[in-house]
Amino acid sequence: MQPYILVLYYSRYGATAKMANHIAQGVEMVEGIEARIRTVPAVSPVTEATEDSIPTTGAIYASLEDLKNCAGLILGSPTRFGNMAAPLKYFLDGTSSLWLSGALIGKPAAVFTSTSSLHGGQEATLLSMMLPLLHHGMLCMGIPYSEAELTSTTTGGTPYGASHLAGPESNRPLSEEEKRLCIALGKRTAETTIKLITPPHTS
Repeated sequence: MQPYILVLYYSRYGATAKMANHIAQGVEMVEGIEARIRTVPAVSPVTEATEDSIPTTGAIYASLEDLKNCAGLILGSPTRFGNMAAPLKYFLDGTSSLWLSGALIGKPAAVFTSTSSLHGGQEATLLSMMLPLLHHGMLCMGIPYSEAELTSTTTGGTPYGASHLAGPESNRPLSEEEKRLCIALGKRTAETTIKLITPPHTS
């Protein structure tokens, strides 16, 4: 089976899902690896409420096996008060078995987010998503300033990961800079993953 980068996200209004698709595009620019896009179900404050096992649209739900067997991970969430959304946190809270076995140790990881306002906690959310990844022993990656869009963007884009300004109605399209930074993040993570999983040449 070809190694894959798991692009795992939660999206309520669709902006984070669109970012995931651009990130996957960047991953698949790298030979020898593919992107696997997965989402997580919503959680409800009403304990009787449940989601269908298969979503009606978009990516299918992630399993622990998807996470266990990935060669790298790119994690995305909208911002909720400077933190990741509850559905993604709930999924990550259920990964103790992978932590106990060390299944994710040494694998590259990156993060991305979408917010309704430019100063609505993008960087805090990206950092919040890195914390469980660090506990899993993953190698967290960002976007270097060699990507020119980081210094020219007037919308989203941070060195901590890709970000998007969705607007107060959560319907603002991704800017060209945001798209390019998403692609760059996917490509960089894939390139790094390939380097780590490729055996060294011996003479």
